Amino acid sequence: MSQITIQPLRYQANETALVGTLVFPSNTTHPLPGLVMAPNWLGVTDNAAKLAKKVAEQGYVVLLADLYGETVRPTNPDEAGTAMMAVKNTAEEVGRMKAAIDALTQQTTAAVDSEKISAFGFCFGGHCALELARSGANIRAAISFHGGLDTCGAYDSTQIKAAILVLDGAKDPLVPREQLPAFVDEMTAVDVDWQLVSYHDAVHSFTDDTANNPGVAEYHPQVTERAFTSMFELLKRVN
Repeated sequence: MSQITIQPLRYQANETALVGTLVFPSNTTHPLPGLVMAPNWLGVTDNAAKLAKKVAEQGYVVLLADLYGETVRPTNPDEAGTAMMAVKNTAEEVGRMKAAIDALTQQTTAAVDSEKISAFGFCFGGHCALELARSGANIRAAISFHGGLDTCGAYDSTQIKAAILVLDGAKDPLVPREQLPAFVDEMTAVDVDWQLVSYHDAVHSFTDDTANNPGVAEYHPQVTERAFTSMFELLKRVN
């Protein structure tokens, strides 16, 4: 297992000061593929950094993106919901993701191959990754773990350049099931490399080992392993 460095990274999105977390294999001299990780609605947390570390160990430089601003650190669901709704389905959602890409490729602490950038996210962060792809961002892939599949409708899906991978809990009550056929219709109407995997025994937050709301949001270690394997297979293919 690689030794991993974890450190804060300060950057800006217009006038908003942001502090993300840069996670990368230590002592790597050659450029590695870069990943922007959009966290769940709680934002930049130790648990999110743990997931970023798991990904970085596979040979990636990961920027855990700050989607809210350095002074916004939710501590409970009410605060998280307020912070999320201030960003979701606004220009800030994709703007914060693009700012993270810029920060990742412009920082000089960890060597990143700027031609091999992708995005992934969890819950709200999964929605952010998909909206980034819909915006036509020049990324290799966008991966959503148990994220919403709806869109603000501000983007033209024909402009998608990324391969799309959606990893869904088939029993997820927080992602309306009607979003799945709508997403399929959206993807099949354009020339996009896409996959939708729906895990039969999983609900929301299946990658979050702190999730313990049975039938609603619950950790599922076997599905988590399968989902990450699917992500790494896609990233290997597109890079």
